Amino acid sequence: MTVMTPPTLDQEDEEMLVPHSDFNDGPQSMDVVVAQGETVSTAENQTVEEPPSTRFTWTIENFSRLNLKKHYSDIFVVGGYKWRILIFPKGNNVDHLSLYLDVADSATLPYGWSRYAQFSLAVINQIHNKYSIRKDTQHQFNARESDWGFTSFMPLGDLYDPGKGFLVNDTCIVEAEVAVRKVVDYWTYDSKKETGYVGLKNQGATCYMNSLLQTLYHIRYFRKAVYHMPTTENDMPSGSIPLALQSLFYKLQYSDNSVATKELTKSFGWDTYDSFMQHDVQELNRVLCEKLEDKMKGTVVEGTIQQLFEGHHMNYIECINVDYKSTRKESFYDLQLDVKGCRDVYASFDKYVEVERLEGDNKYHAEQHGLQDAKKGVLFIDFPPVLQLQLKRFEYDFMRDTMVKINDRYEFPLQLDLDRENGKYLSPDADRSVRNLYTLHSVLVHSGGVHGGHYYAFIRPTLSDQWYKFDDERVTKEDTKRALEEQYGGEEELPQTNPGFNNTPFKFTKYSNAYMLVYIRESDKEKIICNVDEKDIAEHLRIRLKKEQEEKEHKKKEKAEAHLYTIIKVARDEDLSEQIGKDIYFDLVDHDKVRSFRIQKQLPFSLFKEEVAKEFGIPVQYQRFWLWAKRQNHTYRPNRPLTQQEELQSVGQLREVSNKSHNAELKLLLEVEFGMDCQPLPPPDKTREDILLFFKLYDPEKEELRYVGRLFVKAGGKPVEILARLNEMAGFPSNEEIELYEEIKFEPTVMCEHIDTKVTFRASQLEDGDIVCYQKAPQVTNENCCRYPDVPSFLEYVHNRQLVHFRSLDKPKEDDFCLELSKSHTYDDVVERVARHIGLDEPSKIRLTSHNCYSQQPKPQPIKYRGVEHLSDMLVHYNQTSDILYYEVLDIPLPELQGLKTLKVAFHHSTKDEVTIHSIRLPKMSTVGDVINELKSKVELSSPIAELRLLEVFYHKIYKIFPLNEKIENINDQYWTLRAEEIPEEEKNLGPHNRLIHVYHFTKDASQNQMQVQNFGEPFFLIIHEGETLAEVKLRIQKKLQVPEEEFAKWKFAFMSLGRPEYLQDSDVVSSRFQRRDVYGAWEQYLGLEHSDTAPKRAYTANQARHTFEKPVKIYN
Repeated sequence: MTVMTPPTLDQEDEEMLVPHSDFNDGPQSMDVVVAQGETVSTAENQTVEEPPSTRFTWTIENFSRLNLKKHYSDIFVVGGYKWRILIFPKGNNVDHLSLYLDVADSATLPYGWSRYAQFSLAVINQIHNKYSIRKDTQHQFNARESDWGFTSFMPLGDLYDPGKGFLVNDTCIVEAEVAVRKVVDYWTYDSKKETGYVGLKNQGATCYMNSLLQTLYHIRYFRKAVYHMPTTENDMPSGSIPLALQSLFYKLQYSDNSVATKELTKSFGWDTYDSFMQHDVQELNRVLCEKLEDKMKGTVVEGTIQQLFEGHHMNYIECINVDYKSTRKESFYDLQLDVKGCRDVYASFDKYVEVERLEGDNKYHAEQHGLQDAKKGVLFIDFPPVLQLQLKRFEYDFMRDTMVKINDRYEFPLQLDLDRENGKYLSPDADRSVRNLYTLHSVLVHSGGVHGGHYYAFIRPTLSDQWYKFDDERVTKEDTKRALEEQYGGEEELPQTNPGFNNTPFKFTKYSNAYMLVYIRESDKEKIICNVDEKDIAEHLRIRLKKEQEEKEHKKKEKAEAHLYTIIKVARDEDLSEQIGKDIYFDLVDHDKVRSFRIQKQLPFSLFKEEVAKEFGIPVQYQRFWLWAKRQNHTYRPNRPLTQQEELQSVGQLREVSNKSHNAELKLLLEVEFGMDCQPLPPPDKTREDILLFFKLYDPEKEELRYVGRLFVKAGGKPVEILARLNEMAGFPSNEEIELYEEIKFEPTVMCEHIDTKVTFRASQLEDGDIVCYQKAPQVTNENCCRYPDVPSFLEYVHNRQLVHFRSLDKPKEDDFCLELSKSHTYDDVVERVARHIGLDEPSKIRLTSHNCYSQQPKPQPIKYRGVEHLSDMLVHYNQTSDILYYEVLDIPLPELQGLKTLKVAFHHSTKDEVTIHSIRLPKMSTVGDVINELKSKVELSSPIAELRLLEVFYHKIYKIFPLNEKIENINDQYWTLRAEEIPEEEKNLGPHNRLIHVYHFTKDASQNQMQVQNFGEPFFLIIHEGETLAEVKLRIQKKLQVPEEEFAKWKFAFMSLGRPEYLQDSDVVSSRFQRRDVYGAWEQYLGLEHSDTAPKRAYTANQARHTFEKPVKIYN
């Protein structure tokens, strides 16, 4: 999957593939910033020849001294196209190296150009090639997306770490492997027309879900069961998983276009962020089936999930020398099969039922028989009608402490016989009359690496010879070779077509391979691939979905005919009365909430007036229409009445006169005058002296603003002449003293000025469409009892008020409370209001964090104390404004905390085998000595006078002993583990002939062709004495580590230099190997202890910030 996201936003946990975007180099088009769907993948079935490909190596010298923000490689040619690599040496506004493939001549290519490439980008590890970082993807390049790649390719900390091997002699080697494919233009491709099936739209990173949903949909018995789940016409799809799934399946069955999944994901309780998180297909499959199984209970389809997918196996342990056997029956909905070390599905099943011998130290404790030699294994009692096989393409590599993808070749048959070799997989209790012969129905494919990729599915809906590829919105016909053999994985040798770079063919790892297989039992296929038609679908669902479809068609038709019509929006006094003071406060009306008429452009305006007469009951002769105009100050006001000449024109001509922006709308104000009997009157004559003003009344006590009407006034007249009329409109006594204000504008700030009632309207620059707000004259005694005593202060309040939803930082999905604040509130105002609400006496202990509108999560960094001026600054996120803030209550005031540095220190006890983690918080100018003094008060020491030291440990090596006077401000405990330990007495008085050496545990990675050293465990220091042999050193190490004799005898000892072991004999003098003092780094010359890593594996390390794990799939409803 290649997901396009704004690369310069706050980087959240998940890495995504993105086109590069350099926000600092001038304006960017909107489509760079807006999150897009996944990139269009190629129509692979259309290619008739092997794709041209090449490998290009770029050696960048003086890498750390590059001062360029971005740097391009030389141009190289693949498939007749010019390419180059684009690199951001210091990251594209992230703390990772950013790496992209770029079309070198995109600026000069003809309009509409497009090319498709599969490619991988790598940063070569120059010490151990095996640890080179390589990431692959595919992309359709075009003028808008002429580069594509990885904004977060690898952490800059890893790249610039001299011990890691990516930067040697300040040289970085970058490699690109590019294969170019010819493509068919799919803009006009119609999946339904070409295949009879439609695809599913991608919400951002939901291709994994789409491939699973298509697979389940094409298991027709499953679809039928979903249709028969009880739902009612009052249910809403976004709140009901059964109804949302019914709706989705119905649309897949009957729609002509690709189908959206938003209703379904909403029914899961997912927000936008969940849709941009890529999850695991197997996990989603299990969670979804569990939910459906639960929702089916007590209905006519109860038990369907079990009937389709549930099988049983028997775990057994059988003693060899005594008559004792233990068995346990377990059910499964899918089987996880090993890929690594297995050539095909049968080999995986062989491994699944492989017998394990329990003997020696691993004997089985049998009841009444004690420890016994035994054999342990698994056999199958029965297999389900629909067999789901999850292929273990992703594994945790303990040596590298990371997840890796297994791209090895792994074959799977069209027909799978699980009765083979006389039923070797079956338990004695299995029903042998059931024939376990299966035929392949679906192949779910993952294309990409461990950090991201794309999912799609090959499916045989009717088990015929015709396969179909379901790739999000597109469905294509495929042959059996594409669905099976090309998804086995492994390597593919591509011929070299560009002799200018590398004449030898190279093997291209096939990163697209099968990830999940679905087989259907031959004897059950008639039942499973059953007929599903409209009678299986509830009538209310058919009616609802047909109505939705009709509305969709109607909108489509309207859109197609839009050029023939004009939309006329008519605002009336009734709209102003209804909206002002409720929906709006500024200007006069929200035009989206007034009555609109869809009128053919060629019709005369007089016919439109007849439509208005029918709608509002106002005869044509009493109607007068005003045009609206947008003023320079961004307000929108009635400008002038239509002339008689204009009313003779057609609707289309009139729209063109009034609307310079050429949209399809015409906005009008309908003026109707009423007499004393409330009957309409003909509109009065309007001269140049007549001004139409609109009036709003403000009540300071109730803090209410409402529309009271409009009046024609004479430009030469004075406001004092209409005060009695205004009092009448307000319901005040005729002699009530009132104050008048002109509402001038409200963006970006409010402008509302007092009107002098003794100056003419013309002198006050009042004109048609202006708004006058008035109120009772404020009494001096009442001023203090009203929050907003006059119109300007009230409008200022309304303009700035903001309802903010506060969430506790440790519960970022849940609103805790809401406060009405002002955008102009200062930092201190906001924290004071929050503290008051939660009953906290010290507002300075409140720390706030802004909201990321794209990820729907808190931003990674909190707001610093008085780090922003106003609430409005806290709520803005790029071009969006949020109404969410996160808060936390600190144990000390934030200004004090910001002056402190917090370090996580792992203390290793000198006599006990335990490690305790301590948070040390000290002023930033403190030293390591201060950290040690603070730590002494928290830990148990072997003696009151014991001395401590602080070490920097990284990947099981000690890189530094911190000097006591080093300032802690620059110490980074995010990437390195800080370890504190007592200094042994013997190290305090080192003699001139003694050496303090590093001792590390290591093992060799036997699975690799070349020997590879992997460090593990806790490193430590050891004193070696002059002339001391290995045999003597071993005794001290064994005593220090307390290793049992039997295990210690298996250990090997080696002098290690730059990762190469030189094994030592007991008689060797150890000190002679550690004579050089000018080594590259002390950690690169050490005594290595080679043995197996028997320590329990942890799912985390002390240095947790280096590891990000996939969020679990959750369906909340």
